[in-house]
Order: sequence, then structure tokens, then C-alpha cells
Amino acid sequence: MRVVLVGPSDDRQRLRNQLGGTFDIVGEAATLGAARRLAPDADAYLVAAPSEREPTFFESLTPRESEILALVADGLSNKTIATRLGVSDETVKFHLTSIFGKLGASNRTDAVRRAIRRGLIPL
Repeated sequence: MRVVLVGPSDDRQRLRNQLGGTFDIVGEAATLGAARRLAPDADAYLVAAPSEREPTFFESLTPRESEILALVADGLSNKTIATRLGVSDETVKFHLTSIFGKLGASNRTDAVRRAIRRGLIPL
């Protein structure tokens, strides 16, 4: 059976390990839409269940990182955050990269989700 693995990289790797050689993996993609474009003739698209394992210990966010993360949680774009804080877009991107690393997040939404779970962003 020809399958495409779908999900974040770490989750796809975990799924690939679980499957062993059971299926013919013909591609991998981050989203289902991308998977369908990549291999429209695949027999199945296997979506990797997200790992709920969060690191027990993590490096604390700086006050500026916490401020940027709160603005991301409010739905603001990098450009709007940069303007509001009086910094460049590149500075915001730099802080977001650091935030992603510290929280083990793969994107903005994942960072906000993880921060909420840890009580770093008030609801």
C-alpha cells in the first residue's frame, strides 16, 4: 500500500518508526493539503498523532520573548508586533525562533498552545 505521512517532522519520524516496513511510504508532508498535492495517487494519507510529551524542564523566556508571545497569542502578525514594539521584523523573527526552541514548538500556534499549557500566557 502506497502511503504519505502527514504531520510535523518529529511526529512523522515517530510514525515511520512505528510502521517499520509495513507500507510503501511515497512521501511526507506537513499538512494534508500538501500531501494531496505531493502524491494525489497515494492509497492513503496517514496523519501522525501529535506527541503530547512536553519537556519537563525548559529554559525560561525573557521578558521580551514573553511580550512577543503574548502578542502572537493575540493574533498579531510579525510586522504589527515589530511596529508596536519599535523593532524590526527580523528582530521579531529572531525572538520567535528562540521562543520555538525554548518551548519545543514547531510554529506560532504550537508555541501559543504550549505556553498556555504551561501557564505562560493568561487566558
